[in-house]
Amino acid sequence: MHSTTLTANHQASTQRIRSVDLLRGAVMVLMAIDHVRVYSGLPAGGDTAGIFFTRWVTHFCAPAFVFFAGTSGFLYGRKLEKKSQLGWYLLTRGLLLVVLELTLIRFFWTFNLAFDQFMLAGVIWMLGWCMVIMAALVWVRPMALGIGGLAIIFLQQFFSKVPALLPESSRDWFGRFWEFIYSSGTEPWPAFTILYVLVPWIGVMMTGYAFGAIVSMEPARRRRICLWIGLSAIAIFLVGAGIAVWQRPPGDNDAPFIFQLLNQRKYPASQWYLLMTLGPVIALTPFAEKARGWLAEVLIVFGKVPMFYYLAHILLIHLSALLVNMIVGIEGSMKIYSTAPYTWMPDHRWSLPLLYLVFLIDVALLYFLCNWYMRYKFAHPEKKWLKYV
Repeated sequence: MHSTTLTANHQASTQRIRSVDLLRGAVMVLMAIDHVRVYSGLPAGGDTAGIFFTRWVTHFCAPAFVFFAGTSGFLYGRKLEKKSQLGWYLLTRGLLLVVLELTLIRFFWTFNLAFDQFMLAGVIWMLGWCMVIMAALVWVRPMALGIGGLAIIFLQQFFSKVPALLPESSRDWFGRFWEFIYSSGTEPWPAFTILYVLVPWIGVMMTGYAFGAIVSMEPARRRRICLWIGLSAIAIFLVGAGIAVWQRPPGDNDAPFIFQLLNQRKYPASQWYLLMTLGPVIALTPFAEKARGWLAEVLIVFGKVPMFYYLAHILLIHLSALLVNMIVGIEGSMKIYSTAPYTWMPDHRWSLPLLYLVFLIDVALLYFLCNWYMRYKFAHPEKKWLKYV
């Protein structure tokens, strides 16, 4: 009887981790669409439905990536004997991500070493610093972390007021530092492009950590809570953001209502943006546990090695872009890609079908790379450094 219970608990735990890996893998595939788009020169959204939704569907990537990083941290911590071990892991992995963002990832984006001309505080930079902060918070109860995370998300605008509270003599230098925390209108550090500030993303990771306690519940209760949270978030978004769009003065935006509704602020991520993206992801979590078939298995492979996928996909997409530009006769690709995000002249942009063709080929190649690395990683548990990549 005891062994049967243990087996059932192990299977339930495996299903929970499987659902996290599958959803994480799905959003990572979507992320590749956006990064191919960056190299294609097509704008981030537009008046046509094709370009608009090519960008919009990728909005789920960063929220789900950060949220499930928190969830994975909680589940990994349950395997360890002490909270201090989880704290050390988050601290060291977070610092590694920051270093990778400023060195290897930056090189993969640009293929140059002109660090004095361009540096990017991107999603991996943000993810790394959030992990460093989380390393100090693992002793806090998950429910308290979840409540704190929600407070940071929904009260994020207060962080923009912090520099104004300081004496004017110190406001400028502190404001430059604070731009990494939350945008306050201060001029950032020279040559630094800040895409991802830490607020509200640390709140997203904190709520994701608390969500780990929910996915650890028995199946029926877990599904009920996930659906309640996810559908409530979607409903709040549709009603609240819909009213906000409806109340805008005529002529402020001539785009169709659906475009205005879905085009929520990402930098920094607004409350509406996070409700719009995390609501469906949380609601789909119970269904991901039941997903079967070849597509599910492909996505799970990506989800099991997220950092390796991220590093490989930027390098592969950049190389693919250079090859495509050579084939179609676009010159000066190395110069065009010297900084990110990239801005092309309209006559140098790819077509939308070409973008998706390159995306599909790259994802297929990434599967073989990630499947090889996943097998190598799990076959060599004695190599402790593999858990960081």
